[in-house]
Amino acid sequence: MEDIEQRITAQADVVRSLKAEKAPKEQITTEVATLNALKAERDALLPKDGIVPEVKPKESKKKAEEEKKGKGVFTLKNAKGTKDYSPQEMAVREKIFSTIISVFKKHGGITIDTPVFELKEILSGKYGEDSKLIYDLEDQGGEKCSLRYDLTVPFARFLAMNGKEYQNIKRYHIAKVYRRDQPAMTKGRMREFFQCDFDIAGTYDAMIPDAEILRVLSECLSALDLGDFTIKINHRKILDGIFAVCGVPEDKIRTISSAVDKLDKLPWLEVRKEMTVEKGLDPAVADLIGEYVQLKGGEELLERLYSDAKLSTNARAKEGLDDMTLLFKYLNVLNVTKYTSFDLSLARGLDYYTGLIYEAVLEGSAPPTLANGEKARATVKKGTDELDESTVGVGSVAAGGRYDNLVGMFSGTNKKGLPNLVIPCVGVSIGVERVFSILMQKQKKDEIKSNEVQVYVVGLGGVSVEERMKICTELWDAGIKAEFAYKLKPRTQNQWDVCDRDMIPLAVIVGGEEIEKGVIKIKDMRTKDESQKGGLEYSRADMISEIQKRLEQL
Repeated sequence: MEDIEQRITAQADVVRSLKAEKAPKEQITTEVATLNALKAERDALLPKDGIVPEVKPKESKKKAEEEKKGKGVFTLKNAKGTKDYSPQEMAVREKIFSTIISVFKKHGGITIDTPVFELKEILSGKYGEDSKLIYDLEDQGGEKCSLRYDLTVPFARFLAMNGKEYQNIKRYHIAKVYRRDQPAMTKGRMREFFQCDFDIAGTYDAMIPDAEILRVLSECLSALDLGDFTIKINHRKILDGIFAVCGVPEDKIRTISSAVDKLDKLPWLEVRKEMTVEKGLDPAVADLIGEYVQLKGGEELLERLYSDAKLSTNARAKEGLDDMTLLFKYLNVLNVTKYTSFDLSLARGLDYYTGLIYEAVLEGSAPPTLANGEKARATVKKGTDELDESTVGVGSVAAGGRYDNLVGMFSGTNKKGLPNLVIPCVGVSIGVERVFSILMQKQKKDEIKSNEVQVYVVGLGGVSVEERMKICTELWDAGIKAEFAYKLKPRTQNQWDVCDRDMIPLAVIVGGEEIEKGVIKIKDMRTKDESQKGGLEYSRADMISEIQKRLEQL
């Protein structure tokens, strides 16, 4: 009883969140139906006299659950931060993958794969404060391993192991990664999720690969039809220069950078508090940082930073500004500048970035705005470690940057203390789950075609299954996607229902009369007018050519 009450409470939270977000009516109706079903299940468990049975102590409950498991009874639910996907949802996801892969291949990408887990030492110390989110595995056979947190570090390890063969490579990799994060399922924040990475590794002239990576990202987001988007760009060397001229100690630069990166979610005063109260930064230094990191714009911002006497004399900042000047030159040629915003608050918390950094956000992907104009702060649902989804946005849908030293970290050092192998890299990662959550909100689930069948073979008047098989075989041999009923004598209406349910556009109709005359009938199942009647008649010999002609027009 206690378990079902918890499920009812959780489902009620989902319904409230959807209503607060003004989600599509159909989605809310579905979740309300689930809530009502849970309540009915609870009511069925209550005694007829209406007296609620006494809740047993937790020890007894635990014992009862163990007894159930011993009898083969399981609690059927997904592990926290994971989910199953229906055929309709998978149809949308497959379209996302194919769209992204087509862009990657257009730019010369080749794919690789790496293990889902790595040696723990490979992943340790690469992700800054986010290292606490890595899933560690129990020691198996004398090796301490962890589930991969992203696809970038495994790629760098791959290059360190195969560097002689792959000094230059444009690689893409689509696979699952794992993070012990606080999930917000409807916003695409999960513990198991796909990333789509595209990276350019090798020594090239400055900012040319970086510019193409941003072109790849803009093409992917445009092709996915997500709506208006902005690619925020910044440079780690400019940030490091800002921190240096403001007086941040060298050993605090990364941790202060991590605080600055939260400016897209928190107001400046809260970020300042984190830097000063939690991380011990001098308040005067924090105020100087604030004058810089709240700046954003385009190429004109470069001129302002160049004219800053302190910043322009800092060697690291000057290198970053020169890189950004060259980048904007190339982005103008590649027609990408219109999507970008030079944003000094962008820091990217991962430790391995060395140069250009960027992330893509959509209109409406930020946290909800409160009545006072401030952004809502993410809060956790009471009694859980899951985020209250009404307090968070989708966040960035893609991110990346330049990481020139990561491969060298795995290659060992020579007598001079320098890495044995240096392969500069720049890349981008697209978060499929966040893209998916946005696309699912834009379309009705019952309007999604979950399979690719183009033709359904309908048998009338007891036409044999062998005859329907023959027609299907001809269609398959011609490369046409087709199905037929797995019944010896299927009901006619059931066959029409399959066409409607699966949104199959064409039906090939055959009955005893058609077999005698050597013909078939073809009906366009998308139109419900009377002009076709029982279908238009064609010679059996012309069936394939006529269907191919119709399919070309779909």
